[in-house]
Amino acid sequence: MTATTIPLTTVEGSVVDRVLAVLLDDLWGGLLDGLAGAAGVDLLSLPFMQRAYLAAVCVAIVGPLVGSFLVHREMAMIGDTLAHAAFAGVAAGLFVNAVFAVAVPPLATALVVAALAALVVQTLVDYAGAYRDTSLAIVLTGSFAVGSVLITAADGGIAVGINAYLFGSLATVSRANAGILLAMTTLVGLAVGAAYRPLVYVTFDEVGARAAGIDVTRYNRLLAVLTAVVVVGAMQIMGVILVAAMLVIPVAAAAPVTGFRRSIAASVAAGLLATVAGVTLSYWYDVAAGGTIVLTAIAVYVAVIAAARLRGRLVSSRRERVARANADATDADAGTGAGTGTPDGGDGAE
Repeated sequence: MTATTIPLTTVEGSVVDRVLAVLLDDLWGGLLDGLAGAAGVDLLSLPFMQRAYLAAVCVAIVGPLVGSFLVHREMAMIGDTLAHAAFAGVAAGLFVNAVFAVAVPPLATALVVAALAALVVQTLVDYAGAYRDTSLAIVLTGSFAVGSVLITAADGGIAVGINAYLFGSLATVSRANAGILLAMTTLVGLAVGAAYRPLVYVTFDEVGARAAGIDVTRYNRLLAVLTAVVVVGAMQIMGVILVAAMLVIPVAAAAPVTGFRRSIAASVAAGLLATVAGVTLSYWYDVAAGGTIVLTAIAVYVAVIAAARLRGRLVSSRRERVARANADATDADAGTGAGTGTPDGGDGAE
């Protein structure tokens, strides 16, 4: 009687499938199915929309979480740079698949290339003496050039496959991609939580952080790599062209909030509103998900800024009214005090 050998890859695959089934179907899918039944919204029960909403929630969390550090360091455009690097990575993956018939996941190559590009940007800033905007421009244009060369080198055969990554699509969020994005979100959240204090110190006072003995270079590289992870994760639904928006716009919408922790929470809330509403509108009107999410995020930003200015004007007007009332009361008291003497202007003494 011979023993049956089960390949390790099969066992690992079955374990991953069971974990994804529990997380995506039982927990997340069950939650949205319950909401669909309670609210009478059928789209919440559609499996591909459930994956799209999960991706939207993940992007809304990690985008502002990392973007808050980037915006305060005046490196908001690094997201756009790494998005173009991810484009080159996707093109490389599709090129290898088309030319060499090797099954390479485009998201995996995008993550590798984007992470390497992030380290190159940080190296240029730290050691090459290049200004930040110059280093970003070099990596951005170079990455886009590599991607365009790979597309044309394959006789245009991969141009159709890359469109979904350029503009984003609800249909591209597969079960496996949703699981990868969920893992990325967990990884980014844990990394930011573990390195939160030094990251804040380096963000607001890099010179002081160096003087305090903090390895600034290491945390700069950590932030750059986390940005690459966020860009690749958001690329599934936002597309390469618009992926940088979720690193910047929700953070800008949270600008009126004081306190860094509170501003991060507010930016995540703004991101959740923009992504969930954007995905819903994209489904209803059959338009691009990435563009709809960005436009919704801009609308949230405009509404928040307008509300903050209106509140500021109301507060200023209230203060002016109080000051005017106090001045009138002071004048009235002065007039009363002046009228307490005798009619001939004396003080009443004989």
